[in-house]
Amino acid sequence: MNKKLKTETVDHLFEAILSLKNKEECYSFFEDLCTVNELLSLSQRFEVAAMLKDHKTYLEIAEKTGASTATISRVNRSLNYGNDGYEMVFERISILPKA
Repeated sequence: MNKKLKTETVDHLFEAILSLKNKEECYSFFEDLCTVNELLSLSQRFEVAAMLKDHKTYLEIAEKTGASTATISRVNRSLNYGNDGYEMVFERISILPKA
């Protein structure tokens, strides 16, 4: 974990997120917290990660999501060398086809 990231204010943000009970509450909170572009960028990265996990090509991903190859590469690097956060979430939700 990035030591610069682990701060009291980030802890407060995560506590707030963990208090949300459903998608509607998430929409309300994140619409207040983020700009539309920030939220769309986060959701795009998550979609890119799911598609990479599903072995889609960069071209397929770029065409479907509109993500740049730089974004796709950055997400791929996180999948391969990150903290396994994407993996943890993918194991808990069912957005990927089962092998």
